[in-house]
Parts: sequence; C-alpha cells; structure tokens
Amino acid sequence: MIVDEDDISIMIEFEDISHGDNWSGSDWSITDEDELAKLVARVALGQSRYALKILQETGCQAYAPTDSALDGAIKLLSPGKKDPYHRDGWVFQVISWIAAHLQNPESLKSSPHMIHAHKGFDGLHVCLDESNEDVVSIIICEEKATEGPRGKITTQVWPEFSSLETGDRDNELVSEVTGLLAQSQHSDPERAVHEIMWKQKRAYRLSITIGDDSNSEAGRQAVFKGYESIVLGSDVVRRRAETFHRKNLRVWMERFSSKTILVAREMEAGNV
Repeated sequence: MIVDEDDISIMIEFEDISHGDNWSGSDWSITDEDELAKLVARVALGQSRYALKILQETGCQAYAPTDSALDGAIKLLSPGKKDPYHRDGWVFQVISWIAAHLQNPESLKSSPHMIHAHKGFDGLHVCLDESNEDVVSIIICEEKATEGPRGKITTQVWPEFSSLETGDRDNELVSEVTGLLAQSQHSDPERAVHEIMWKQKRAYRLSITIGDDSNSEAGRQAVFKGYESIVLGSDVVRRRAETFHRKNLRVWMERFSSKTILVAREMEAGNV
C-alpha cells in the first residue's frame, strides 16, 4: 500500500533564539504529539528510511514490522532496570533527528542509532553546495536529555567539542562523511572528503532539554555560557544551540514512550 503523506501536519514548531555572536538556534515546541509518536515508532521499528520519506512528504511504501522488530522497538522505548536515562536519551536523539529534517531538509543526515548509549557521534549532518558535489559544512551533533543542562554541558559537551576542535576523532568523521555521501549517490565521495578543509568546514549543533528555571532568554544564556570560547570563530553558524523545554522531563518521557509503544503495537497488529 502506498501512503500519501502530503498532508502531514507540522509536528514541531521552532522559535529563533540567539545570544549575539555567541550562538544561535531555536527552541522547539511539539504541536502534534500523536504524529511525532508515529515517526518515533517507525524509527524504533528500524524504519528510519520510511520515516524520512514521510518527513520529505513523498509517497512511500508502508510495510508491517516483524514480531522481532516490535520486540526490539519496545526494548528501545522502555526504561532500563535501574533508570530511564538511556531510554530518554535515545528518544530525544530521534526527536532531534526529526527536528533537524524539519529545519533543514536539504542536508544529509546520519540515521538514528539503534542501541542505547551509542559511543559514536549523536548525529552528523553534511551540507552540500548547489551542485550537490562539494561539502559546504559538516555539523557534529550532541543531543542530551537531562534535568541538569548546565552541568551536562560543562562536564560532557564542552570537553567533547574542545577535543573535536583539535582534530581528535577525525578518522571517525572521515568514515562517517564518506558513508553519508556514498548513500546519497554522490559521484565521488572520496574526492569530496579529500578536498574538505576540515577545520574551516566543521560546525556544531548542541540540542538539550531544559526545565522551567532555564526557559527564558537569561536562562538559555546561562545554559550555553562559554560556547564561543570552546568553538572559536566569528561565524555564529558554527555554534548551533537548540532547546526543548519540559516542566517534568522524566514524567513526559515515560508518557510519550508508552504512547509510542502503543503506536508500534498498532502498526504490527494492523499490518501497516
């Protein structure tokens, strides 16, 4: 069955946020939680390409998940034995992937990871020029679902960005970018990667959850304080900042994940 998703509603709205030349980005608001749950369910079921076609508003072939795929999806969407942090982190990474496609559908993006606490990059975007041949920028993503955004940034994100700025993990970047270009049917991925000016092309996208105490202009400035001293340069587009406000993050994540599991079960039962 071909599914026409031309009338898909906007699931997330974006409000511009910035702090001078220090950083710029957007704050996210979910406007259709049910539609968002459907897409997250598809990703959890291993159908990220199907979800991508929906985001691109193209007709696509619906297919039923297998029993084993459903079991895997439920595992991804369920909390661990001790805490829900890995589950919540995975869900937030998928939401961030969806948000990125809505914000910039043209760039190439790595697919969401299919395990909790993956050790690679949270996400990677590759922006090409109008000819779709030359790389304009490589955006390295950090996506954190946390109740303590400032502490998470200073102890984990800033050290990671500092390390990447010095060239650590460039071998991983080369491999990931080459793979993304190859998947997009680029005419010569190796040449494009070879010609990249890595330091000049590198940019960052930090997406993080915030609570009520950070949900203001001053609060966001405090959360992202020091971004410009970690990622240097006058071009503010190198320092992307994204926020997602939830009054009680863990409660919302539990409810949303439970809803997404129900959606995945309905997809399996309905054979669509």
